[in-house]
Amino acid sequence: MKTYQAKPQDFEGTRGWWVVDASGQSLGRLATQVATLLRGKHKVVFSPHVDCGDHVIVINAQQTRLTGNKATDKMYHRHSGYPGGLRSTPYGELRERKPDLMIRLAVKRMLPRTVLGREALRRLKVYAGAEHPHGAQQPQTCEV
Repeated sequence: MKTYQAKPQDFEGTRGWWVVDASGQSLGRLATQVATLLRGKHKVVFSPHVDCGDHVIVINAQQTRLTGNKATDKMYHRHSGYPGGLRSTPYGELRERKPDLMIRLAVKRMLPRTVLGREALRRLKVYAGAEHPHGAQQPQTCEV
């Protein structure tokens, strides 16, 4: 009996679409489920060297829950590249201003730092509200 190795041709045109509702969900637990769907680890034929993941739509990103004191204590850092260019923003303020960025960063840090991880991140769509423009793809709902 030989071990099955998936090939990229096996997944052409078979990518699914999932809708994940983030309202009331913890940020980390939501991000792990989304990263699993993006990589394709929920499929039986998963192979780590082949991109077999699906498209994921996250709605209600603004209603994501941060546990403990993370809304005030956890900081988002960005640097301009110049001396003294470090800017820090609390996650609570980031959730109010750019909720899609908060979820995108959490998922990005759970994906591999390779070409496959960058390809998977391109299939992630995050929206602050409950509306999304991907109804034509007939996405399935995913319970987190």
